[in-house]
Amino acid sequence: MFKCISLVIAVIALAAAPLAGHHSFAAVYLEDDLIEIDGTVVEFQYKNPHAWLFVEGQEGLQKPQVYAAEWVGTSRLERDGITPKTFKEGDRLRIWASPNRNPTDNRVHLKRIERPDGWKWAGRQQAR
Repeated sequence: MFKCISLVIAVIALAAAPLAGHHSFAAVYLEDDLIEIDGTVVEFQYKNPHAWLFVEGQEGLQKPQVYAAEWVGTSRLERDGITPKTFKEGDRLRIWASPNRNPTDNRVHLKRIERPDGWKWAGRQQAR
């Protein structure tokens, strides 16, 4: 009986381990708030579990800084037609994102992007 209970506990622990590796966006970001940032691309990291778009710019009247915008994974980006070459250093962008719960942390959760050339991404409704 003891071996059976130990086995069940071990299986549950192993099954739950992958869940601990992924965080809830709502735990880190204010998902009901949206800020707008005008700036230029510093770096684009096309990777899993989430891609990152680093944009130097400013929100409203704040001083310019580099924002680390957390995005979706590469399989979702591929479905939306986004490749590692979609953004290059120096590209002008306007992004909309949920701010971090910590006001001193410049990480944001990316919601929408527009480029001056007319390219747009807004979740599943992407247009070129």
